[in-house]
Amino acid sequence: MVEAAFRGRILHKFVETLSSEIGHETFSAVLSKAGLPEEWAHPAHFAALDDVHNAQAYARLQSVLRTYYGRGARGILFRIGAKLWEPLLDDSAIGIKAQAAVIRGIPKSLRRKPALELLARILSMSTGEITVHTLDLDLLLVDRASPTTRDQSDDTPICFVTHGMIRECLYWAVGQEHDIEERACRALGAPQCEFKITIGG
Repeated sequence: MVEAAFRGRILHKFVETLSSEIGHETFSAVLSKAGLPEEWAHPAHFAALDDVHNAQAYARLQSVLRTYYGRGARGILFRIGAKLWEPLLDDSAIGIKAQAAVIRGIPKSLRRKPALELLARILSMSTGEITVHTLDLDLLLVDRASPTTRDQSDDTPICFVTHGMIRECLYWAVGQEHDIEERACRALGAPQCEFKITIGG
């Protein structure tokens, strides 16, 4: 099982987007109710953390949102994931931007897997941490680290932010919505998180 770690720049964008989505006052109330410091509402607070503590903070923030909003947290986290895709791409290294330009230049029908591999490259801390596989006509994204699930346990999948990023990444690539299902999640005790993207039929 891969040890969860997380890039500081992605956590920074996540906190920024979260604050924008629910409002700074509400964000502060969520933190207060969970007994977390007010400083967590400010992206700059996380600048000094290492990658493992970034992962802990990322998972903790999503956990307190799920507690505070109950079922409504799914939609909020999903929207945050969707809104993260373009800023993360814009903030990426030149090699990733070059890869994105190549993807946009190939026929739409061939873009889905390379687009998901691009997302995997943006999110991964190491090679092979997130991989994309072909399932007949469909695709499967496998996340072996899944920082969302760090120290988390639930009876349903919880990786709503990742789900939102996958959907927005595919929409960016081909201009279509896709049916995406998190069919395995480390929060349920699975060894990895798996997202099935239905393309065929």
